[in-house]
Amino acid sequence: MTLPEHARRNRRAWTEFASGYAERAPIGWAREGITWGVWGVPDSDLHALPDVAGKDVIELGCGTAYQAAGLTRLGARVVGVDVTPAQLETARAMQERFGLEFPLLEASAEDVPLPDASFDVAVSEYGASIWCDPYRWIPEAARLLRPGGELVFLVNAPLAMLCAPFDEAPPGSELLRDYFGMFSFEWPEEDEAIEFHLGHGDLIRLLRANGFEVEALIEIQAPEGAQPSRHPAMPSPEWARRWPAEEIWRARKAG
Repeated sequence: MTLPEHARRNRRAWTEFASGYAERAPIGWAREGITWGVWGVPDSDLHALPDVAGKDVIELGCGTAYQAAGLTRLGARVVGVDVTPAQLETARAMQERFGLEFPLLEASAEDVPLPDASFDVAVSEYGASIWCDPYRWIPEAARLLRPGGELVFLVNAPLAMLCAPFDEAPPGSELLRDYFGMFSFEWPEEDEAIEFHLGHGDLIRLLRANGFEVEALIEIQAPEGAQPSRHPAMPSPEWARRWPAEEIWRARKAG
């Protein structure tokens, strides 16, 4: 598997992060239903996912595969894809622990070794959606989806990224970065990891260029009583009650 430099850097970083995520993996795997983002907002409130029962679903950048597990419980035929072996090792351990089986594939979401038009739904929650180059992974998602297939992915909202300091502090109320041209972000506290974030206009143009029609943009508001995220750079619940910190995109491939 030949990877571009950003993917190699992120795989090395996530190999370092993996032990911490392994400790928390049972919590995600034991969760009932699908939830989204750092505050675990139920999909039953957001209505981001289509009905996945009986459908072929791929999770791009599955990590420990807790979302894939939830999708499997909903009746989907799921394949989880991740570039980091240590994350997939945890996912396999969770499969054995919880008695759920579905294929796990070591690959970059930018270059998945599976046939064209293999899936009805592609999903990413803080996986490929922020750790892969969008100009690579979104065309790959389009290739993997059948006509009429749906792409659902969660990212940090642009406003949160524009207000984020260059250290571990959470976003404040001041714009610190340029909106136009936003693309790659490197954080000193995360070693060599690289995130990717696009402005709304650029993302809409990219989706449309790859045959998608945008069906929904769901801006997540932190629920009442939300607890602070374990990620120190994430906005506080109070911030995210006023402004969107996370958003989910839902798009359909032309059929």
